Amino acid sequence: MESLRSFKPRNIIVRMPNWIGDLVMATPILSDLRKAYPEARITAMCRSPICELLKEDPEIDELFCFSKTNGFGRRSGRRSVIEKLRKGEYDLGILLTHSLSSAWWFWLGNVKNRIGYQGNGRSLLLNHSLPFPSNIQNQHLVVTYKTLLEPLGIPVSETPPHLYLSAKEISDSRALLRQHGIPEGAVVVGINPGATYGSAKCWLPERFREVTEKLLRDKNIYIVYFGDLATAGVVKQICNALPSRVVNLAGLTTLRELTGLISNCDVILTNDSGPMHIADAIGTPMVALFGSTSEVVTGPYRSGTVIHKHVECSPCYQRTCHIDFRCMKRIEAGEVYEAVIKNLGIKRSKLHITA
Repeated sequence: MESLRSFKPRNIIVRMPNWIGDLVMATPILSDLRKAYPEARITAMCRSPICELLKEDPEIDELFCFSKTNGFGRRSGRRSVIEKLRKGEYDLGILLTHSLSSAWWFWLGNVKNRIGYQGNGRSLLLNHSLPFPSNIQNQHLVVTYKTLLEPLGIPVSETPPHLYLSAKEISDSRALLRQHGIPEGAVVVGINPGATYGSAKCWLPERFREVTEKLLRDKNIYIVYFGDLATAGVVKQICNALPSRVVNLAGLTTLRELTGLISNCDVILTNDSGPMHIADAIGTPMVALFGSTSEVVTGPYRSGTVIHKHVECSPCYQRTCHIDFRCMKRIEAGEVYEAVIKNLGIKRSKLHITA
């Protein structure tokens, strides 16, 4: 296997992960590649609709978006993806997904130097296949992604995850909050009670409501609930009959709008989820609740208050709990409320704002 340490790629494609949180945690790869190869053209290949999170990223030259239907459905859809890869004439491809199909696409698309982790029978499709790190369960996923750049002579960096918003997007988000009765300068707490992976990652809905009721005792606090269409019903249940200072936007925002709204929150309360990583990437303080997953691997990379009871069966990485859900039940509403209040005093880092 030929060394790539002296290789100077001209045209790089990075296959980004398929989950919101994983995508955000992979963004340092784009920054590190840009720093190492300032003259190269960098394309981020990503599934729709989460590709829109990278829309304003100055580290990339092109955003290659495709849908799951186009990629895995009809033969014509697969063919169009392969043809686009071939037309790109990429001389370096970084695979941050671990599937056989993603490596197969790069191989069929004539991507010349293909780097990725081994497994799923795809080693023969990679020019440079790496074994998964031996300590993968004890290091952050950001580090696991960065390790893929070592064959290029790019060491694991301290680069944090990032997302970029335009000034207009931030302004539009403020206007949307005002439209829902939240005045300029109000204290805004964002709450995300869902998680795409499964219910085992989700704190109890009645406790989110209990924290909300405690927060509402301060008349300066307004609360915005977030969520996708799948969790909209649970959010509606939580928010039922609460005062108008609680705004329910579950299922009503795009990912870009969600990111802008999170940037305008003073603190976010969330499960281990995509919005948690969005908040981390744009510098919004947070309180993150963990149960079935590990904060060492997928917790906030930069900062944040993590509450995790570390019961004997956690982390189990199951989608649903098959016993008594002790990891989440042991997190009390009172301690979560206190953590949110404490984080309201933390000054946010400077946002990434583009013109």
